[in-house]
Amino acid sequence: MEAKAQARFVRVTPQKARRVVDLIRGKQAAEAVAVLKFAPQGASEPIRKVVESAVANARVKADRASERFDEQELVVAAAYVDEGPTLKRFRPRAQGRASRILKRTSHITVVVAPREQKEGAR
Repeated sequence: MEAKAQARFVRVTPQKARRVVDLIRGKQAAEAVAVLKFAPQGASEPIRKVVESAVANARVKADRASERFDEQELVVAAAYVDEGPTLKRFRPRAQGRASRILKRTSHITVVVAPREQKEGAR
């Protein structure tokens, strides 16, 4: 049984978040959390929280369906980062001009599934 978690409007650029998400795609959920805990990138903290939330969602789904749950079987089946809305700000420049600063946001999505289900789908 697969479970999904999303974090929307995260104040990290999608390009930087995608670099971190590429580290964990296809790994076991516990291993992905360990990698993210020690990754130096700033985007690793919100992505780690999303992975942990997806694992917790899988636990709740298994409890509701009265199924066996083993966290060691969970694999990051899909992880992607979409672009959220961009905040536009202005910075004063020389000779009375102003330049635009784009503060980008991300929507981070992580799907975890048991290993057998992931391999059977492909």
